[in-house]
Amino acid sequence: MADKLRNSTDDQNLPMFGLFAPAVEYMTDAMQRSILFLDVMRQRGNDYREHVAQTAPNVLDYQVKLVVDGRKLERPVNYGLTEVVPPKGVEIDPNRRPFVIVDPRAGHGPGIGGFKADSEIGVALKAGHPCYFVGFLPEPVPGQTIEDIGRAEAIFLEKVIALHPKADGKPCVIGNCQAGWAIMMLAAIRPELFGPIIIAGSPLSYWGGVRGKYPMRYSGGLLGGSWLTALVGDLGHGKFDGAWLVQNFENQNPANTLWTKQYNLYSKIDTEAERYLGFERWWGGHVNLNAEEIQFIVDELFVGNKLSSGQIQTSDGTTIDLRSIRSPIVAFCSKGDNVTPPQQALGWILDLYDDVEQIRSYGQTIVYSIHDTIGHLGIFVSAGVARKQHDEFSSNIDLIDTLPPGLYEAVFEKKSADTSSADLVSGEWVMRCEARSLDDIRALGGNDAEDERRFATAARVSETNLALYRTFMQPLVRALVNPQLADQMQKMHPLRLQYEMFSDANPFMKPIAALADQVKANRKAADTENPFAQMQEKMSDQIVKALDGWRESMEALSEKTFLAVYGSPTLQAAAGIDPESRRPLRKAPKNPLHDQLLQSRIAELKSQTTKGGLREALVRAALYIGMGRGSVDERNFELIRRIRSSQRDMPHLPLSQFKALVRDQYFMLLLDEDAALAAIPAMLPANADERRNALVMLSKLVSVRGEPTPDVTKRVERVAALFEAERSLGATPSIAPVDIEPTQGRSKAS
Repeated sequence: MADKLRNSTDDQNLPMFGLFAPAVEYMTDAMQRSILFLDVMRQRGNDYREHVAQTAPNVLDYQVKLVVDGRKLERPVNYGLTEVVPPKGVEIDPNRRPFVIVDPRAGHGPGIGGFKADSEIGVALKAGHPCYFVGFLPEPVPGQTIEDIGRAEAIFLEKVIALHPKADGKPCVIGNCQAGWAIMMLAAIRPELFGPIIIAGSPLSYWGGVRGKYPMRYSGGLLGGSWLTALVGDLGHGKFDGAWLVQNFENQNPANTLWTKQYNLYSKIDTEAERYLGFERWWGGHVNLNAEEIQFIVDELFVGNKLSSGQIQTSDGTTIDLRSIRSPIVAFCSKGDNVTPPQQALGWILDLYDDVEQIRSYGQTIVYSIHDTIGHLGIFVSAGVARKQHDEFSSNIDLIDTLPPGLYEAVFEKKSADTSSADLVSGEWVMRCEARSLDDIRALGGNDAEDERRFATAARVSETNLALYRTFMQPLVRALVNPQLADQMQKMHPLRLQYEMFSDANPFMKPIAALADQVKANRKAADTENPFAQMQEKMSDQIVKALDGWRESMEALSEKTFLAVYGSPTLQAAAGIDPESRRPLRKAPKNPLHDQLLQSRIAELKSQTTKGGLREALVRAALYIGMGRGSVDERNFELIRRIRSSQRDMPHLPLSQFKALVRDQYFMLLLDEDAALAAIPAMLPANADERRNALVMLSKLVSVRGEPTPDVTKRVERVAALFEAERSLGATPSIAPVDIEPTQGRSKAS
């Protein structure tokens, strides 16, 4: 066989075939690629068998040390806290805030947050932060609930905080996909445990979307609600096979599932195998959930959509109100994500708040970033996304932590030779946080009142169907299913079988390895200009178009069916939904206590307006000038850090205190701008040189981003007058410049 392959691919022999030479070349290449493709499938199956045989499988590319075993807690869970061991050559600053990456438990195993260097863990380590990883085992602890997992994660964060008593801030917690809503729920109950929160591709407003897109949100209604979830849990004898969640995801893109993923490997078999196997090792590591866990997720979140409206309570009666979160929230999503579209990732903001002023009244800072094209998995696994968005979030986490309350969009610009003050930019991108309003979120599109009634009706129908199933069918199903039958049904799941069938457990696959070795020794790829190779590409394109067309038609049918069925006034009335109601169905209720606390806080801030010294005056003046731009740039923050580290006459202020100072001065300006500015002269030192030195600092902050806008220039002139300067800030006063040489790291903010 090897001799035939070698002879048929010998360039000297091809001319003898004349006009048939391209065909012979292509057929030889296709045969070789087919054998190599089967060998990769065999390796994938073997990797799967090896992976599922492990006690604690993961795909992390880093060594980890177990810190807390969740199975040993008072309420045991299958989660654990591990410390990531920095690879050789990576230095960690023990004074920097730790990062805690929490992977989603959505059917597949843990590790995707750090399965390569260009990952969430990788960029956090590169920025000098200690890193921890929260993973889980394939099998849940019997009886564990979502609430138990939340308690365990609180214990994990308490441990991380205790291990870093000198850190410059509370841990930054990253929650991917379903881990995002889990840490948001915990942060609402235990806000004191969290530094900045980054939720990547995380749904919080589950009914959100726009017509003609994102049909996954219709699934619950089209299946009659969550009774099917209960049935699958009963067929699993109290466990829910995560392979069903993975299959549900794959059903959203049949072209990729049925063709593109495999064809991409086949057509690039000489270069694609390693990447393909690395991804499949994670994607095929299916895990189980307790039936009670998945039932809570579907009833309370996916179908019920109760999180953003404050309708979920813990077992002790505590209401989970996302407005209770005190840490900055970074929501990263993508228009190309058909699982968690921007409307689901950001719609919770509209559910909770009427305007940005209300966001500020709760002291919340929300930063969002929307990618234009990347898909759901790319948010976590794309190296390009890691090197851009996640790298910038990690490098500028202190900037995000000290942003004044409000709503911002993170905008990224490529650093170039024309970038002003490029030495203040640590990476390849410049991050800027621009102020936004709720109208910017609304502009993304969403449901109208009629759509909201449809989804509310689907939720009521789901409750009814679940009650009927539990009354009439569940006792029979549970009586028929024993652990052995449940185990056999799980093994026969189509997604599991596709790995097993191509592994060495199948005797027909064993000869493939030796044959693949022979092919590799005599490999000859067809020329890209080969007409048959080009025909192959065109055929592949046609297959993709056909599958996409089928998907689009099915999505359109699904949407029409959902809108027609649950838009029926009769069904809505039967479900207890007023067909004529225009009242928002999922708006979070007002909290009267919040208004009382707000008035007390306003009175306190007004009484402090005239108090403070040079530090307070500088921060107030800088914030006032910055309001003219409507954005905060990482260069401004880095310059503040360098200036502050160079000053010897002003005691060091920890990041937490600097953050409180910024917020207080910002609110004073919002409450009464004229009074706040008028108080500045009395806060300044009597020494003229000290005032001018302060102006130098402000001058550098103004000029670091290039030419100021007219509004900024007017604000500068007003501040200059308050500081009694002989010149405006547009010209640098003729005094010794402030030394702002770069210092190691970015751990000191003030």
